[in-house]
Amino acid sequence: MSKGVRGILFDAGNTLVYIDPVRMVKIFRAEGVDVDTEGFRAAELDARCLLHGGAGAGSRGTEPELWLAYFVDLFKRNGASGRTADRIGRRVRREHAAAHLWTHALPGTAEVLESLKTAGYRIGVISNADGRMEGALETAGVRGHFEFVIDSAVIGIEKPQPEIFRAGCDALGLAAHECLYVGDLYEVDYVGATAAGLHAVLIDPLGFHGQRAETVSTLSQIREWLHDHGRRSSDASHEA
Repeated sequence: MSKGVRGILFDAGNTLVYIDPVRMVKIFRAEGVDVDTEGFRAAELDARCLLHGGAGAGSRGTEPELWLAYFVDLFKRNGASGRTADRIGRRVRREHAAAHLWTHALPGTAEVLESLKTAGYRIGVISNADGRMEGALETAGVRGHFEFVIDSAVIGIEKPQPEIFRAGCDALGLAAHECLYVGDLYEVDYVGATAAGLHAVLIDPLGFHGQRAETVSTLSQIREWLHDHGRRSSDASHEA
């Protein structure tokens, strides 16, 4: 276990679960746009630049204009524009309203979470969501790994407000400095968590935040980050 860190709190969307590529490809094909899952995944990853670039100071990561820009770019990268993009957009809204679209866990996610629990870490989820994130994690097959899910729509507090991070620490029964927050958005997750007194690291496959935050490329690298963090903490204590 990393020196000083006893609990890990995770963001959900684009950290643990991602937009379902199979369902999205079906939507595109229903409107006559020929795209496959691998092509969609590559385009979706690139489109996330809009989320990272648009989530500035004070952002909650849920602003409609932020997600509109993301989807417009996503549709365009997959060959849909104009009226076709409008029709796809309506289908996406209906599909998401009927059943949460962020229900795709990457291969190896469950194994990473189980390894963290086996190593002795307490783990939970804090998400800015619409009240359905616990069910989305259940559908993705990862809910059972967590002690709890804090959904902003349920408790009425959103990241980056410090109260929501402290609620997660309290639920673990740990002090803020004993907890690590793992997310993907700099202003919402990293700045919010560190301002509340937690350690933080971003899942950053695009290399977007490496100059200003602690980052890893994939969830599987969290164990390595924790090991390095523990070593740095030990070295610092010896120097003191």
